[in-house]
Amino acid sequence: MEIGIDSFAANFDEPDTNISSQDAMALLLDRIEFADKMGLDVFGIGEHHRKEFLDAAPVMILAAAAARTKRIRLTSAVTVLSAADPVRVFQNFATLDLLSKGRAEIVAGRGSFIEAYPLFGLNLQDYDALFAEKLDLLLKIRDNEFVTWSGKFRPAMKNQPVYPRPVQQSLPIWLGVGGTPESFVRAGVLGLPLMVAIIGGETHRFRPLVDLYRQAGLRAGHKPEQLIVGMHAFGYVAETTRQAADEMYEGYRIAMSGSVAKDRNFPPVTRSRFDAQAGPLGAFLLGSPQDVAEKIKRHSDALGGLNRVSFQMDTANMPHDKLMNAIELIGTVLIPMVKEKGL
Repeated sequence: MEIGIDSFAANFDEPDTNISSQDAMALLLDRIEFADKMGLDVFGIGEHHRKEFLDAAPVMILAAAAARTKRIRLTSAVTVLSAADPVRVFQNFATLDLLSKGRAEIVAGRGSFIEAYPLFGLNLQDYDALFAEKLDLLLKIRDNEFVTWSGKFRPAMKNQPVYPRPVQQSLPIWLGVGGTPESFVRAGVLGLPLMVAIIGGETHRFRPLVDLYRQAGLRAGHKPEQLIVGMHAFGYVAETTRQAADEMYEGYRIAMSGSVAKDRNFPPVTRSRFDAQAGPLGAFLLGSPQDVAEKIKRHSDALGGLNRVSFQMDTANMPHDKLMNAIELIGTVLIPMVKEKGL
């Protein structure tokens, strides 16, 4: 199992933090470099187009990270493909693959917010059709140097080459999904790796959707080993589980009580709700290394096996030194424990 971290590049440029956006970006790159040194497998950068986050151009952050790292895989988390030109997406990540010597990946999704649609002049009513068409083109570009293609939302291509080509023979493209059954089926039919964002609730409730993915993939003729599953969830690791919960709660409460929560219609954050998510059946990967290793095992069993787990832990107001400590614990203590469990 691969263990990694996803970041949305939280924007700390607020009067009460004393951390500018420039400094926040520098600290984020320090964390990616440290994660590489600590032996984590992957680091992902999200894509948002709102004040709370600095990840509107994630491939730029990943390119800067490529220059400071040696082995960690660098991925989007997710690329909002509906609002992008697939040709440029491929060119950007192929270039990242060259810079990183074959460590680039894409997690393609529709995004959890809608601000990209008016920002780029798109009609929200085309939400699913845009994504389906652009994913089709992205995969065609990934698999063919010369592309002939036509669709509804973009000018046709007739035997046009797309450069540069990546180091990896087949640039990894995952499908990032939430809770829509059709998205799980689509990933299975296409034989794409699946990254499931579980930001709340009980993990085992996603098992029927993951089963849909695997069943659709097998029916489409894909091999079982091709149908791999990852999980993205809020998480944080400290020396003790109580310490982890106490340190994460306030930053999580602040992050989930602002405009993000209003846009997503999240319920009010209370300590009891937070503790429920941190409990044995909740989605949070939160606690001591020992407790988180046990929880990862339970999550994997509940979903029929996991190939990758990604922590989303840089919530607003979580201090950099605590995040660095968590990265060290994940790399030096948690990952060996997970391996001991045969995951």
